[in-house]
Amino acid sequence: MEKQKMTVNVAGRPYTLVSSDPPEHVRRVAAYVDRRLSETAAVTNLPSAQTAVLTCFNLADELMKAQDENLVLRRQLACAQLQEESGETRA
Repeated sequence: MEKQKMTVNVAGRPYTLVSSDPPEHVRRVAAYVDRRLSETAAVTNLPSAQTAVLTCFNLADELMKAQDENLVLRRQLACAQLQEESGETRA
């Protein structure tokens, strides 16, 4: 897909993005970031820049945990496929 330019609003500010992802995906990501920023701001009393950095840390933590879980699940799937191919069954 070719790159498209679009504007999204995050934390009340417009951001123009260029992406080859579908516009629905870009809007979904922007809405998620906006929601997470709002959630962080609601429970802290930090300036907006610090709120943004704390939100980035929270999102990075979430991403890394999801990546770790994905790796574990891929390994389990690979083991299950090997067992199936070799005729073994799990009890």
